[in-house]
Amino acid sequence: MDMDVRFDSQVISKRGSFKYLGSIIQGDGEIDEDVTHRIGVEWMKWRLAFGVLCDKKLAPKCKGKFYRAVVRPAMLYGAKRWAAKNSHTQKMKVAEMRILRWMCGHTMMDKIRNEDIR
Repeated sequence: MDMDVRFDSQVISKRGSFKYLGSIIQGDGEIDEDVTHRIGVEWMKWRLAFGVLCDKKLAPKCKGKFYRAVVRPAMLYGAKRWAAKNSHTQKMKVAEMRILRWMCGHTMMDKIRNEDIR
């Protein structure tokens, strides 16, 4: 049953999703948009910390600690309440590996295993 929602004389249009407390809430109960949004937030945090995370003078161990304290929590915010599918988990792992490889100065062409990068 679709009903118009009104505020005074203004009709509020129905939306498929909306942002609430930093998360994307979808009307169908899925989390696809929220996962994509959180990955985007991770990249924004990474860009803000680019000078630190890609500094060749800084020790990799220090970069890793900084990443785990600042960048990763931005991606995982709200993830405890997700009913994540394997595809969502895989998307987040791929995004994280891209960032970690960039921090180390390596690409996929270097043929270094993910475990070694981590």
